[in-house]
Amino acid sequence: MRTLCLALTGLLCLAACDAGGPDAASVTDAADARGGARCDNRNNNTEAKLLECVTLAGVQRHLDAFQAIADANGGTRADGTPGYAASVDYVVRTLQAAGYDARRVPFTYPRAEATLQQTAPITATYATRGFTNSGEGDVTAAVVAVDISLAPPRDHTSGCEAADFAGFPGGAIALIQRGVCPFRVKALNAQAAGASAVVVFNQGDTPDREGLFFGNVGFPAVGIPVVGASFADGAALAQPGSVARVRVQTVTVTSWTVLAESRGGASGRVVMLGGHLDSVEDGPGIQDNGSGSAALLETAVMMRKVEPTNRIRFAWWGAEERGLIGSFDYVNRMSWEDYYTIALYLNFDMIGSPNYVRFVMDGDGSDSGNPGPAGSGAIEAFYAGFYTARGLASEPTALDNRSDYAGFALYGMPVGGLFTGAEGIKTAGEAAVYGGTAGAPYDPCYHQACDTYANVSAGVLDLNADALAAS
Repeated sequence: MRTLCLALTGLLCLAACDAGGPDAASVTDAADARGGARCDNRNNNTEAKLLECVTLAGVQRHLDAFQAIADANGGTRADGTPGYAASVDYVVRTLQAAGYDARRVPFTYPRAEATLQQTAPITATYATRGFTNSGEGDVTAAVVAVDISLAPPRDHTSGCEAADFAGFPGGAIALIQRGVCPFRVKALNAQAAGASAVVVFNQGDTPDREGLFFGNVGFPAVGIPVVGASFADGAALAQPGSVARVRVQTVTVTSWTVLAESRGGASGRVVMLGGHLDSVEDGPGIQDNGSGSAALLETAVMMRKVEPTNRIRFAWWGAEERGLIGSFDYVNRMSWEDYYTIALYLNFDMIGSPNYVRFVMDGDGSDSGNPGPAGSGAIEAFYAGFYTARGLASEPTALDNRSDYAGFALYGMPVGGLFTGAEGIKTAGEAAVYGGTAGAPYDPCYHQACDTYANVSAGVLDLNADALAAS
């Protein structure tokens, strides 16, 4: 049985509050103006020293670099693209300049290259993406819609139940709408009904669920091709008499996670912190997840001379947006000895949302009913206490396995971390507490081309960089 003893002490009552709104000057770290060369040269071996030196300006320099990389590489830093490779190079160079033995850890995964064409009653080629763990094949067949809903509110369970496929003609292409249940359930139901391929089109119930998206049907792979489509293209494919071609060919991709460790600390007690470095293909990913990656990087740089009691291991994960692939590869390769050395894992994914809420992962399950492994509640209490000590509210958010902590939790390691919201809609109650706009997404540019440097709240990013450093 794993045991964990967390000494969560020493919180400083710093005078930082955001009563003036999401980007109030009072939140901005005053250390930006006074750290300077002192931070570059001294040993930041106390919380007070470290928080003075992990500054908003320092974090923003890394965001500037990520934005420049995306600008130079077609507007994206997606895994498997030159923009991701350049992001890896930047993180490694920065860590090496700070004295770390930074490592590129390679891993491989299958990626589906896909084609989606309609041949009747119209002729068109649609933008598409093969789902992770899709089957391979090249199919031309009639398209049969499965319990879809094209008219608002587009509330449905398309493909979620075997009964949805009653009378489905064997060999046809199943047209399924996103929503309610996992993609894997939809794909396996279609396969069991005799479908030759599956097109999953976006739900279309909110503006952020209109475009083309990336999906994962889980492991093991399904036996038929599965591809994605936008809501508009799905509606076109739903026309009577529709015939389409779906082609999926799998290629093997090599990618990298970046790891760096503190010089000192007990090797048998590792505190691990991580966030994903890749973006989606549609944008530069400066908030998702340049924000977490930059805060991790600046914290590592400012801890370069610290020799802590416990070993500290930083991770910048690859292929999170492809299905948490880099982090799962890491935990799946661990030996039992490695497993028992990791005391806990802390995750930082999207910590600067422009319409933010200060979310803390619900480690004890008191809000969501889904607790993390033993010890996760203590991590939640630490971060909630960090905000409380500054007179700031926070909210628990469910451990829903949508980010890189999922593999660690699966193996029973305590997990926790920070999050400021993605495509979810801010409530009126949340707006009353945190400011911002009720009825709008926490991150209006989630997984879009507009997720640029302008899509980050400086105030909450500054605060959460301090929370990361304090932990």
